[in-house]
Amino acid sequence: MSTLLDSLAAAFDGDSARRSVLDDAIAAGLPSQRDEAWKYTSLRALERRSFAAVDATPELDAALVAHIPAPRLVFANGRHLETLSDLSGLDDGVSVQRLSQALADGGDAARFLARRFERGDEVFARLNAALASEGVLLRVEADVQSTTPLHLVFVGTADTTDRAWHLRNLIELRAGAKLRVVEHHLAAGEHAHLSNALTHVHLSQGAQLVHARAQHESDKATSLLRTDAVLARDAVYTRLDLELGAALSRHELNVRLEGENARLDANGVLLAGGRRHVDTRLGIDHIARDTSCGLTWRGLGTGRGRAVFHGGILIREGADGTDARLSNKNLLLSDNAEIDTQPVLEIHADEVQAAHGATVGRLDANALFYLRSRGLPQEQATRLLTAAFCREPLSVLGDDALVAQLADAVDAALRQAGAA
Repeated sequence: MSTLLDSLAAAFDGDSARRSVLDDAIAAGLPSQRDEAWKYTSLRALERRSFAAVDATPELDAALVAHIPAPRLVFANGRHLETLSDLSGLDDGVSVQRLSQALADGGDAARFLARRFERGDEVFARLNAALASEGVLLRVEADVQSTTPLHLVFVGTADTTDRAWHLRNLIELRAGAKLRVVEHHLAAGEHAHLSNALTHVHLSQGAQLVHARAQHESDKATSLLRTDAVLARDAVYTRLDLELGAALSRHELNVRLEGENARLDANGVLLAGGRRHVDTRLGIDHIARDTSCGLTWRGLGTGRGRAVFHGGILIREGADGTDARLSNKNLLLSDNAEIDTQPVLEIHADEVQAAHGATVGRLDANALFYLRSRGLPQEQATRLLTAAFCREPLSVLGDDALVAQLADAVDAALRQAGAA
């Protein structure tokens, strides 16, 4: 067993069914670069590290979340902070429950955790299934049109020991429901913790979810996230992911468009600065007729950072009328930075419209010359072009106030990385 798995297993506190899942994960071991899904992301350094379980709820300065409006749910090192959470203003028909509450109540949480993960490269999902004890269960009743965004705040705090926690989340919208969710992943002081989160998204017929996530963790942290979404007929899932922090971050976004006329719009920004390693893997599965997806992703490498992007689109037999489009453009601002991009389009249906493309390059010399000719210094011209490049995906949200807030977060991360 690796040092990592040994330390994580030491925190186990569950029944025999979850113990079996943990044993399977340990037997499988961590994926290596021989596994296609982990080809560009080495776990050798992580494998040698040890993490302790979170043994107490940390204190957090209220000023860190003061700018985040209610309703909000706040977690620090994977533990719920009741004093800083505020669910006032939550729309009727929207229910929020913590996973720990659901487990204590003996409801359907056990069934929710019982999903099996069979592939050899799904070790972190298996670890989550075995070890998760906290998270958010979010449900919206049929035809509820929620207009108030719900903010989920996850904070890593400084500690004398490296900690690990596992969060399991569910977002379920019933027929005709609408909701907006904003995730904030923040750091309170420097730390090197490990966060392993797994989120399920279930959208029933005609449901519409707008889901924004900004990850700006500590420069030494490890952030592992997997999102599995299922869309029914006429459902619309609009998503934005901003990967702005952590030493190692990986996000797997798997979406199944199972109902006719379902639509996914998923955009993102990957900022690999310093020695940061940012890995994003999309798996979009068109199963029903007349489904569509629009994917706009922008990557930026500075310093000795590395960004990895896999954009996989599968159009199954019978998914006629599918419209699938992927654009992944990347900027290298340093000779030592690296970007690996792999767009994959697999078509088994007729009468489809599909396009995918990826580029890696420098800032446009003509655009730089134009701005310089108008009197802008080189540094300012570079900053303007880089900011504009990274802001393009944010427009998918269709909310000017939220876009402005997230644009500020991107600009701050660019300045910190020396890219603006």
